[in-house]
Amino acid sequence: MMSSLTETRLAQLAEDVRCDVHSRTQDADNDARRAEISRTFISDTVTVPTKEMNEYAIRATLGDDVFFEPSTAALESHVAKLTGKEAGLFMPTGTMSNQVALRTHLQQPPYSVLCDARAHVYRMEGGGIAFHSGANVIPVFPENGHHLTWEDIEPRIVSGADVHIAPTRIVSLESTLNGTVIPQEDVIAISRHAREKGIIMHLDGARLWHVAVATGLSMKELCEPFESVSLCFSKGLGAPIGSCLVGSKEFIAKARCFRKVFGGGMRQTGYLAASAAYALTHHFPLLPRVHALAKRMQEGLEEIGVGILSPAETCMLFYDPSAIGVGYREVVERAAQLPRPIYLNGSRLIMHIQTAGEAVDDFLCLMRQLKEEKVQAGWRGQQADRGKHREVYVRCGSWGGPRVLPA
Repeated sequence: MMSSLTETRLAQLAEDVRCDVHSRTQDADNDARRAEISRTFISDTVTVPTKEMNEYAIRATLGDDVFFEPSTAALESHVAKLTGKEAGLFMPTGTMSNQVALRTHLQQPPYSVLCDARAHVYRMEGGGIAFHSGANVIPVFPENGHHLTWEDIEPRIVSGADVHIAPTRIVSLESTLNGTVIPQEDVIAISRHAREKGIIMHLDGARLWHVAVATGLSMKELCEPFESVSLCFSKGLGAPIGSCLVGSKEFIAKARCFRKVFGGGMRQTGYLAASAAYALTHHFPLLPRVHALAKRMQEGLEEIGVGILSPAETCMLFYDPSAIGVGYREVVERAAQLPRPIYLNGSRLIMHIQTAGEAVDDFLCLMRQLKEEKVQAGWRGQQADRGKHREVYVRCGSWGGPRVLPA
């Protein structure tokens, strides 16, 4: 039996530890946040779980995923079957999914990974390939400015036994990349030639759901040319968290070990897996509307005279307002000052399942207004000289446009 002093001390400790993250205005704050998200063109990662998703997810099974969690195991099995692979592994993030995949494939250095110079695994994952796998990266710019082909890749493959080199062990592709789709015939050609050379194929398919909708191809067809594929449940599908890595049973067994080493061994993942399952069932069918909104945005901007750097093949586009005398900073600041603000940055505009159609209309209205203001101020327009440059579209900073590289 505890002494009164111990009970007093315990009560004080309990009071110190006590935490309440809910506020009195939380419901109203959440409603305001949902409204803000519906007018955000920055990323499709801003989506939030719906009430219906929460109601479904809360009924998930209980279990520790490091040992076995039924809902998570069911999700992994479903995604593996969907993609035509033997096994799947639930991951907290797409970056971890990609990095674990590459580390699992790369058994013994020296080695290198070849990818598009704009690829997420190269530009947006904190130098993870070098940090986690000790691998050299061979970034390749596509000659056509859109997607890699075997003609781009073949001359840049490093092979041989020379002690000075790091042989190419993996070709990593990404689709969509900046919203664009690699034609499947080119994917198949790259895969066929790479495999003939003993090179492994990995796909960063974070937004591969969009590719299926845009092309009508099944997920199995899209994934067949690759030994491993990473798929995201938050980008595009609106789940709160999570990706799934798929591949052979042997590969996934080894990847599970690396996931643990990377700090990704999770515990009660049932809620997260159920949220992803709900997204697959109820949110995947919403993607055609997302594509239609992106196309509507593109067509509206073109009608105004705004330059389109990369068209809306799926859920995003890149634009250039300089054609109407406006800079990115001005667009961002004016959009934020609207009675109902619109949130964006840089040259990328991305639509998602919770984008409001009126947000697209309001943005186009703003661009018309900005153009009119410039005309009233004496703007006469100018023709950009694209002849000596080719555009390579990359994710931009707050005010940046696309990176323009010499031809």
